[in-house]
Amino acid sequence: MFKKKNKYNVAVMGATGAVGRCFLSILSERKFPIDELRLLASERSQNKKVIFNGKEISVQVLNQNSFSGIDIVLASAGAARSKEFLPYAAKAGAVCIDNSSAFRMDRDVPLVVPEVNPHVIKENKGIIANPNCSTIQMVVPLKAIHKVAGIKRVVVSTYQSVSGAGQNNIQEMENETKSLSAKASHYEIGKHCVAKEEIKYFNYQIAYNLIPRIDVFTENGYTKEEIKMINETRKIMEIPNLKITATCVRVPVFYCHSESVNIETEKKLKREDVISILKNTQGVVVVDDIALDRYPMPLDIEGKDEVFVGRIREDESVDNGINLWVVADNLRKGAALNAVQIAEYMIK
Repeated sequence: MFKKKNKYNVAVMGATGAVGRCFLSILSERKFPIDELRLLASERSQNKKVIFNGKEISVQVLNQNSFSGIDIVLASAGAARSKEFLPYAAKAGAVCIDNSSAFRMDRDVPLVVPEVNPHVIKENKGIIANPNCSTIQMVVPLKAIHKVAGIKRVVVSTYQSVSGAGQNNIQEMENETKSLSAKASHYEIGKHCVAKEEIKYFNYQIAYNLIPRIDVFTENGYTKEEIKMINETRKIMEIPNLKITATCVRVPVFYCHSESVNIETEKKLKREDVISILKNTQGVVVVDDIALDRYPMPLDIEGKDEVFVGRIREDESVDNGINLWVVADNLRKGAALNAVQIAEYMIK
């Protein structure tokens, strides 16, 4: 049983990674009631110093004994590390909120987006799973629409930023962009310039390119990222047989994921109905003005907490169809913020 206190001992696993640093920023911004903050990472980060709320904190090496006295663990150290260490944290009495894929489809582990299914938080047995970034931003508007009209089918195509692949991939795109910019004056018609020497983490150049594959392929031709979106959406929305298909694409954007979402509903909804529903949905901001040419874009959404929706229109190819364009900051709402929101629900 989670014990309520005035302040909590919090551990951040993967504290020096992109999501780990975002955890720290959001904990500070939202004034989370912290007594002790313990920063955990691999041996590579041992004794690194991190400033949190004006105080310098040393990073400790993650091990089985890292969780003594800890109330809440925010984990973003990868699935393998979560599987290895979070059972020790739970055994030590902590509630772990895990950003990896390790426990998402475990029947005994709640998979939570607080605006959608906060009621399952209390069912935890020491571990709560944070969904995939692309799933989180989609299910917030989906759930609102489903409550009103019932969703029959979803077709989603994602446009996912390089930050979703980690800090090394952010640096790789930056290096490629610099390299290609230096070569720009040497372009010839009919030829393209590549940055082969910069490619280390993605299989292909990402700068000025699109890669229609995120994670590894499975036997049915879908990637693991696409399968995650399908299975996680069904679990979070509690619709086991929901008809849903996904295509996930990596795009040359540093931060924020975008999605084109096509929804078929049981009940007919007009554009105006959907706008009204979403404007009254917690965590959603509607940016949709055809006359002023306004819609959500990654450059505008970076650093913001909400899920932004625009390009709302009826799909005229089916009786009850709706199209949405959905954008969110994948490091914030797609990862760290969602986890901190789960912790905030717990302490309330």
